[in-house]
Amino acid sequence: MQESDKGPTGVRHVEVGKAEEGQRIDNFLLRRAPGVPRSHIYKVLRKGQVRVNGGRIKPTRKLVEGDVVRIPPMQLKVSDEVKVPDGLASAIAESVILETDEFLVLNKPAGLAVHAGSGLAFGAIDALRQARGEPDLELVHRLDRGTSGCLLIGKDGGVGRAMQALFRERDIKKQYVALVDGVWLLGDRTVDAPLAKNKEHAGERRVMVSTEGQAALSHFSCIQQFDSASLMNIDIETGRTHQIRVHAKHCGHAVVGDTRYGDNASNATFKRLGFNRLYLHARFLSFNWNSEHVEVRAPVGEQWEASLAKLKRVSRG
Repeated sequence: MQESDKGPTGVRHVEVGKAEEGQRIDNFLLRRAPGVPRSHIYKVLRKGQVRVNGGRIKPTRKLVEGDVVRIPPMQLKVSDEVKVPDGLASAIAESVILETDEFLVLNKPAGLAVHAGSGLAFGAIDALRQARGEPDLELVHRLDRGTSGCLLIGKDGGVGRAMQALFRERDIKKQYVALVDGVWLLGDRTVDAPLAKNKEHAGERRVMVSTEGQAALSHFSCIQQFDSASLMNIDIETGRTHQIRVHAKHCGHAVVGDTRYGDNASNATFKRLGFNRLYLHARFLSFNWNSEHVEVRAPVGEQWEASLAKLKRVSRG
């Protein structure tokens, strides 16, 4: 990537490198303007202040090696560098559970966003880049802030985009474990319920089952029954926003600790018992990469195990 300044205006002209080929222009800009809200990025795109090879473009425009991007001055909350507390950065770096020459898998802790944005100064990817001194690390997919577990990260943009293609083609097997409220009496249940985003809830983004939504498929099976909750295995064939949480609620059993889709009274009861997180964990990924089969499992951790120990097990027979 080559970059040049044009006079005192602060306008930059950046040439796209090979590792960045295929990246969307909005994501390209977000990497080069840390701290600038996503809404401002889209604003300058709409106004035509960002140009590629001299022409106006849409936010979905994918870049090609050799493209020259005109980036206007963007001083809104911009910082030269995202600074993550050293202790947290080190802890996240120690949470890597698999590493190869091209990618790594992080066992992301609950409560940490995967990236900065929406009022968050940093996320897991920022912590990893800082701790490892590898600014080119790229997220392959996302996990909700409250969800823990397997997070796949490419070591450069090219690898990241190639792995994103595996997700798009559904060539990556994803398995989750969740604690849901109530006694699960539905047996092995496949939920084939399309999901649509709905922004009519006090400005909070929510997802709902809707015939007008995108296809979403989840397979639920009970691992262990407790007197007030059920430990579930969930295999998903699609990766829609909040898919498991909405499908679980659709079955009448919200994920414990889900303040967005769950029941307030039920959550309060579990919280009094010390259940202080969203009990959803991405525990397994498998896929083929460069003719090799990759499988990775992320342990749920001591806090999760200690919480389950407080519940009374009951017979499933």
